Order: sequence, then C-alpha cells, then structure tokens
Amino acid sequence: MAGDPSTPSAGVRVAHHGGILEGANPSHYDSKNPIILFIIQAGIIIIFCRLLHYPLSKIRQPTVIAEIIGGILLGPSVLGRIPGFSDAIFPEESLPVLSLAANLGLVLFLFLVGLEVDLRLLMKNWKISLSVGAAGMALPFGLGCAVAYGLYHEFREEAGLVPISFGTYMLFVGVAMAITAFPVLCRILTELKLLGSEVGLVVLSAGVGNDVVGWILLALCVALVNAGSGIVALYVLLTCVAYILFLVFAVRPAFLHILRKSGSIENGPTQSMVALTILLCLSSAFFTGIIGVHPIFGAFLVGLICPHDGGFAIKLTEKIEDLVAVFFLPLYFALSGLSTNIGLLDNAITWAYVVAVIVIAFVGKFVGGTIAARLCKMVWRESFTVGVLMSCKGLVELIVLNIGLQAKILSTRTFTIFVVMALVTTFATTPLTTAFYPPWYQKKLAAWKRGEIDWDENPLGQDTQSIDQDPVATDKHDASDVRKLLVYLRLESLPSLFTFISLLGSEKPVGSVPQVHPSKVGTNAEDDNHGTWPLITQRPLHVHGLRMLELTERLSSVMKDTEIEDVSTKDPVVNSFHSFGQLNNLATSGDVEIVPEGSYAHTLANSASEHGTDMVLLPWSESGSLSETTSTTVEHSRQRMLENGPHTLFLASFLNEAPCHAAVFVNNNITNLARREQALSPMKSRHSLRSTHGVSSMPAAPLTHHIFFPFFGGLDDRIALRFVLRLARKPSVTATIVLMDVEQSSGGEMAEQKGAMKSIRSSSEASIQEDKSFFAAMKDSLSSELEARVVFDHVHSTRPLRDTFQRAQAEVGQAPKSSGDLIVLGRSRESGIQFKAETDGLLSTVGQTDHAGSDVSQVLGDVAHVFIATAVKASLLVIQAKKA
Repeated sequence: MAGDPSTPSAGVRVAHHGGILEGANPSHYDSKNPIILFIIQAGIIIIFCRLLHYPLSKIRQPTVIAEIIGGILLGPSVLGRIPGFSDAIFPEESLPVLSLAANLGLVLFLFLVGLEVDLRLLMKNWKISLSVGAAGMALPFGLGCAVAYGLYHEFREEAGLVPISFGTYMLFVGVAMAITAFPVLCRILTELKLLGSEVGLVVLSAGVGNDVVGWILLALCVALVNAGSGIVALYVLLTCVAYILFLVFAVRPAFLHILRKSGSIENGPTQSMVALTILLCLSSAFFTGIIGVHPIFGAFLVGLICPHDGGFAIKLTEKIEDLVAVFFLPLYFALSGLSTNIGLLDNAITWAYVVAVIVIAFVGKFVGGTIAARLCKMVWRESFTVGVLMSCKGLVELIVLNIGLQAKILSTRTFTIFVVMALVTTFATTPLTTAFYPPWYQKKLAAWKRGEIDWDENPLGQDTQSIDQDPVATDKHDASDVRKLLVYLRLESLPSLFTFISLLGSEKPVGSVPQVHPSKVGTNAEDDNHGTWPLITQRPLHVHGLRMLELTERLSSVMKDTEIEDVSTKDPVVNSFHSFGQLNNLATSGDVEIVPEGSYAHTLANSASEHGTDMVLLPWSESGSLSETTSTTVEHSRQRMLENGPHTLFLASFLNEAPCHAAVFVNNNITNLARREQALSPMKSRHSLRSTHGVSSMPAAPLTHHIFFPFFGGLDDRIALRFVLRLARKPSVTATIVLMDVEQSSGGEMAEQKGAMKSIRSSSEASIQEDKSFFAAMKDSLSSELEARVVFDHVHSTRPLRDTFQRAQAEVGQAPKSSGDLIVLGRSRESGIQFKAETDGLLSTVGQTDHAGSDVSQVLGDVAHVFIATAVKASLLVIQAKKA
C-alpha cells in the first residue's frame, strides 16, 4: 500500500518547494540555491549606500564615500555588533558567493578605469605629468617606507599573516601611500568645474601617469608575495612584461582592425564587439591571475589598449557602467566593510599609527604636488590645489588595501588603519580644494592672466574717465553694435535659432562667379579675375555657439568632459551650427560644455565673459525642461511653456548675473519656409499615411519678416530699439516701432496704476523726457535705406497693455506668405514696469487667473507673458540690457 511504511519509497523525502508558504526561512543560506540570500544581501547593500549618498551629495562628496561608510556600518564595526545580525544576513558560508560577484564587478570596474585613462593626454603633457606625477609619488612613497618600518615591527606578529620580508612589506605600504584615485579625481574635478582649467589639466596629466605606475608597482608587489622564491618573482615579472608587449603589438592592432571592419569606431560598438571586448577583458584577467598577478591588472591593461578614436571608449563605457557602478561596486565595498573593524583600534599605539598614516599620506602628496606645481610656474594657490587633489585616495586605495588583505600582507587591524586614512583623505579633498581655489579666486586669476586687471584687481588698459551724461551719447557708448553674439544651442530650438540669427548676417554676394580649372588659371589676362569672389568689406558678425550637456555621476559623462575637444569636434549640433554659419556669411565657433544642471547659468555667464560677448541669445524651452526634448502637440507645448520649470529657473539665474546684453527668444513658427495654408485637416487613415509623409516644403520667395516693437522706456527698451534697427538692415525685414506714451487717466483704477507704475519705475518727468528724446533721436537718425521699411509711431494710451496687445494683433501674422513675424520687447528690469490689472484681465480670457505666481512674468515680464499665453501669431524676443 502507498501508506505502508515498509515500502522502499517511504524513507525518501522530497524537498519542499512551497518556500515561505511552507514556513521556509528565506534568509537561511542554501548552498544549492544561494540566489535568495544573495538578493537579500545585495538589496540591503544598495539601499543602504544610496540612502547614505543622498545627504553626502549635498556637501559635494563623491559616491565612493557613501559606499565606504556603508560598508563599515554593515560590518562588525556597527551593525555587526547587533546579536545575530551578521549570522542572519552575512553568514560566513555565504561570503564566497558575495565575494565572487564583487570581484567580477571589480574586474569590470578596473577595465572601465583603463578605458577612462587616455594615454594621449599623458603624451601631450608629458613634462607636467612627469614632474608633478613623480614628485607626487616619490615623497609619499619615501614617507610610506619610513612608517612601514614601525607598522611592520608592531603588527607583523598578528594572526593570519604570511611571512614576508620587510622589503616586500615596505613596497606595498609605499604604493598604498603614493597612489591617487584617478576615477574619483575626475569626478571631483568635474563637480568643481576645474576639468578645463590649468589646475585640472595638470592634475589629470599627473594622475594618468600616477595611476599607471601605481598599478605596475602593485602588480610587482603581489608577484613578490605570491612567488615562492626570488627567481620565480623575476619570471613572473618578465612574463608580465612580455604579456604587455603582446597586448600592445599583437592584440591591439588586430582588435582595431576588427573594430574598423565592423564600423564600431565610427558608429559605436555593436553587440558582437561588446561581447568580444568583454571576452578580451576576462581572458586577460584570467591570464594575469594564473601567472601570480591579480586578475584586475589584466582587465586594466585591456582597458588601456582600447581606442578612444571616434568616442569608442565613451560609447563602450555607456553600455557597461551602470550595472558596475550601481550593483557590483557597492557589493565590493560592503565586502571590504565586513573586513573592517573599528573596534580593533583599541589602544594608544594603534591610534598613534592611525594619525601618523593619515598625516604622512596627506602631507607627502600635498607637499610633493605643491612643490612640483610651483616649479611649473603656477601661483601658490593653484599649487596648493594641485597638492590637495593629488592626495585623493578613494576607491582605488580600497582596492589596493583589499589586495593586501587577501594576500595576507595586512592584518585586519592594519587594514582598518589604512581604510580610515582613505576615508579621511578622500572626504577632505573637496572642501580643501574649494577653500584654496574658490570661484571668486578663479575669476580673479583668469582676468589677471588675460591682462585685464593687476593683482590688486585694478582695471588695466581702460579709460576710467566719465562719459558724457547725455542719455543718447551714453546709450551709444553702452549699446555699440552687436559684433559678438553667444548662442545657447538646444537641439529642439535649432531651426528657429538659425532663422533668427540669419537676420543678423550680412548679405551674401549676389550672383554666381564663373570658375576656372586650377590648371588653366593665369593662361590669359581675361581669366585672371575668374573664380574670385568680391571682397566683403563689412565686418561679419561673430557668433559663438555653446551647447551644454548635463553632467551626471556616470563615468561616461566624466569621460566626455575629459575628452571635450573630441566631443565638440564631433557633436552634430555644433557641426550643424558651423555649416549654417558658412551658408549665411557668419563667423562661427562652437563648444560643448558638460556641467551639472545647476551650473548652466554660471557656465553660460563665464563663457560670455571669456569671449567678450556683446549679447547672449537664449531660446525659451518648449518643454519647460533643460533636457533636449520636443513636445508632441502645439497645445501641450503652449501649456508647458507657461509652467514653472528648471529652464525658467535657469533663465532667471542667468539674467540675474548676465555680464552683457541678453535676449530670450520664444519661437512661434519663425522659419525659412513659407507658411502653408491648411484649410482642411483630414483624419489620417492607414491608406493615407504614405501620402502625408515626406511632403517637400518649398522655400518662401522672398523670405519676409515683420517686427513690432512697443517702446515703453528705460535702458532695456533703448537697447532693444537699437537691436530692432540692427535687424531691419536686412532687406527682407520691415519694422513698426511704437512709443507707448502712458497718460494720466481720470479713472481711479488707471490713475492708481499710473501712480504705482511711476513709483516702481522711479520715473521723474526728466527720465520720461530722456526716453522721448532718445526715441526722437533714433527716428531722426534713420538712414534713407531704412526709411522705406521702418515706421515710427507715437501712441497716447491710458491702458497701455491692452492697446499694445491690440496693435500687435494688427501688425503681425497678417501676411500669408510671411516666414514668421517677431515682437521685440524690453524686459524693463530696472524700471520694473508692471501692468497687474490689465494683465489679469487679458489672462483671464485664456483661463489663467493668477499670473503673480508665474515665473514667466518674473523672468520675461507681464507683456511677454500675455503674448505667450494668448498665442499671438509671432515669435518673441525679450531683451535685457547689460547691467550698469
């Protein structure tokens, strides 16, 4: 019978598969199914590190600090002291699985570190790299060897250590003191916006050489420990050298050939090429592991031989980095934390060595880097900054220490001493760098090096005499013609920006010039002038385009910043901008900056100062965000444009610190194409889709634009008026300029508004007369060429915003073949012109009841807010004058 206990099958028990439903404990380690406990461990580690990183990021600390502290807290130093915690979450038998995953991640991370190291930077700046790098390694290495004597004799008798000579121990401690954390260093430089500075160049160049030499010395040290005798260590070293030569002269050329054949260098690595690269990495790690050197050295070497041409290294990093940084590295640091026990620092001599190791590690790097930088003719503050940055240890130090722990060179006590040192030196890097090299000092030093000021910040080469106080003469001095324009390039705004900037370009030569073959030039006198374009006597407008990309915590983002010249050269937006300039007779240049979103305004202002810009042109975001996305519908776009968002905050921040004139461009279908009539909009069906796609747009002939500008008075409006006349030089542009003369009304509300406006503007009768005199002067000075295209008008109004709105509707959007009209407004920042009652009334007609809380009114003004909300048929240009 089935239930008879005497049957043979009665003693066989089938494993339970009901899991927790049958009362199983998921935290119990099962060697046949370790994944359950591993998921629990990984989840706790990742969540713990992320929670710690949030507050630490507010004080600009790198992620590695949170990961180190998280590992220590999860280990026996803190949470491990809770009875049963380590046995339940990190039982001893489960650690090999955790260690396997962590070390696999470590191999991939060292491969990424090798990818990040651009040897071209080392070769290009070899003198700086050699001097600062050598001094930054020699002094801390020597001091490390000195303190190694005390550590060796004090702690060598502790349990679990292999018997090694003092020379090998000294070599390891010297390397641990001398190494610099290159990946963390890049992140700190980028976060502090020093990557493109002279300090950043020196530190990066020295860091590359320091990194490579440090890993070679570490590989030598491990080989000496693992080798049974000196002759075996020599064989290991020679095998390593031969393997490096094999990688450089055999593997790398073949690898490059395969990449070029597959198009991976130009277009990014294909899936097959990613698989090949990972196999190379793992194979190299395998080889260096079996010959007695750590596997991470082989992975690092493969990263070094990967090409940086065409952005291949960056694109490959983008495919791997997130999994390594988010998942694998926290596991590795948690594993390090489980081996760190702060409780072992339990006596005076141990704490004396903790202080000594921290002081020697910092002072050796700081003094060595500072002296070398000073000898390279850097000023003292720059030299101090170089010294502080070179003292950064970070995760590379933790990797070195873990190798020493695994090789049984370090005991748990000495390992903990060095972990505390790594934590303190890395934590101190950012605040000390900020203290030695603050932004105000960077600006002063840059101006001093450009010869604009002396060391006491007194201007050089400038006429300090006062200017004639006549308002028209003053404005002529302050508002000289725009010769240098800085444009903030956004992908979604390129078409409208190109159209608008083309209005500022000088006219191209009319007609074609017959060309002559180069071999036949000069054969007769009639051909001497053939193929020559007429000289352009008008100085072209110089337009500099700046594209800003967000700097994230990703390694690839930092790599883009370190290779910014290659990124700028290959960036499609910047290249399109160059092509546009050539087609429109504009002198153009372009850059890409990779900075945190919070630094966009500061970066743009610095760029304007460095290039001596007359005006900055900023497009208004159609999506409301700083990311380069496009809206799906016109209604959705209009709604998002009026919402308070990151882009609005960015504009407000920039306008507040703008070093020159600024103009915000709000696009509404300004284009180089004629508007097509859309009388019918049939619904698309499956059969009509093909016919609606790919419809060609014929260029408008001729391209025409009409400008409407209401002049309210104030410095912003004066600069705006001059800019309108600058745009009107284009033969295809017409303009209507209206002086809005606000009159006193007998009505209480309007009288109150008039009085309030006068109070806010601080407009005396004299200042009003100055505005009218300026307006009249501009009208009288109009050239005969512009008289046919520009109309000046004078309107007396008691309701200026309503009358301006009605006049704008009558002026713009009337020509069916127009390429898009434009309304120009002064921001009226200094006069504070407000039309609260009228604004509320006009906005209520489109369903908006409260404009006071809108950033649009605060950034662009009430008049611009009304025009955007009511979808007037024209683009807007809001101009702010340079601060006095």
